[in-house]
Amino acid sequence: MKIYFSGSIRGGRIDADLYRDLITELKKYGQVLTEHVGSSALKEELSDREIHDRDIQWLHEADIVIAEVTTPSLGVGYEIAKAISFEKPVYCLYRENEETRVSAMIKGSPKVTCHSYNKFPEAREILCHIFGIRTRQ
Repeated sequence: MKIYFSGSIRGGRIDADLYRDLITELKKYGQVLTEHVGSSALKEELSDREIHDRDIQWLHEADIVIAEVTTPSLGVGYEIAKAISFEKPVYCLYRENEETRVSAMIKGSPKVTCHSYNKFPEAREILCHIFGIRTRQ
């Protein structure tokens, strides 16, 4: 299974360590096409156009999209919308807090399944459930 993981890069890297942990967990279920999202030392050697085109290709290849949407990001929202247009299953994970709220365009979409969690162990359980369902279909 090919997994596209989406998390904030230019919108803020406060959750980079969490992304790394989620990616490590996702690798139990398949190939994560976007491992770089969890890196604490991101280097952008590609042009914006090259990044866009590469990521769109990965979205086409992906069997599923998992997005961590606690940190608002235009890029993550764009990737989710493209994944929906490509008819990919999209699952969003987020932590509830008073400072940020997940966009209604994400939580309100009938094409996106959202799960809230507090700590990483809960996120791990959510992923286990998601992939348990995906493998039974």
